[in-house]
Amino acid sequence: MPKWVVARFRYDQFCPLACAAEIVGERWTLLVLRELLLGPQRFSDLTRRLPGLSPSILAERLERLEERRIVGRQSTAPPTPAALYALTPLGRAFEPALVELARWGFHFLFTRRPDDHMESDWVRLGLVAFARRGPTPPYSYAIQIPDDLCDVAFRVEGGPEGTAVVPGDAPADASIRAPAPVVMGLATGLLDPDQAIASGAIHAGGDLQALAAFSSLFQVPEPIDGSGATSPNPKGN
Repeated sequence: MPKWVVARFRYDQFCPLACAAEIVGERWTLLVLRELLLGPQRFSDLTRRLPGLSPSILAERLERLEERRIVGRQSTAPPTPAALYALTPLGRAFEPALVELARWGFHFLFTRRPDDHMESDWVRLGLVAFARRGPTPPYSYAIQIPDDLCDVAFRVEGGPEGTAVVPGDAPADASIRAPAPVVMGLATGLLDPDQAIASGAIHAGGDLQALAAFSSLFQVPEPIDGSGATSPNPKGN
């Protein structure tokens, strides 16, 4: 057995919550699942996106998730074949629980520290967590977030069933191009769209009336018992 493999821990309880905690309670496992919810990833992608996680521990976490049939492997097409890690249907079934954990974790999210790592496409999961679940204005938004490696593009759609955050860059009623923290600032209502346009914080197009309604598609959890959670710094600092 490799030296880096640590013994599996068990709670020795016949309880579904205990069974789940045995899988996702180990350090880094939840964050590995977060990354794979955004799409299949190479091992090198996960290493880059999770600074502080050693390759040996990442390999061990992935191995355990594969053993549980939560994660599987795919192959990319030629000419540059590579192994990709992806969630299985069982892994995808964890998404609602992860989203609810993110909503709860918002109560403990304070001002971003200088050494806090952030990936541009994490905003997609943030918007999913805050998506309003009742009827919302029937507008669509094409979101584009600039990134050093590859710009992140997705759509936000309102409607009678609530807000949906979906992949794709099809035309929409309004378009928003801005850094991830700015998009979150617009969604939470901390950043006024008109002021953001005037200051150059965002580049917007299409129906400006739709842009003014963007924050109404989301619902940020109210503070509980004086919790001091704050949304990401709208200026991205």
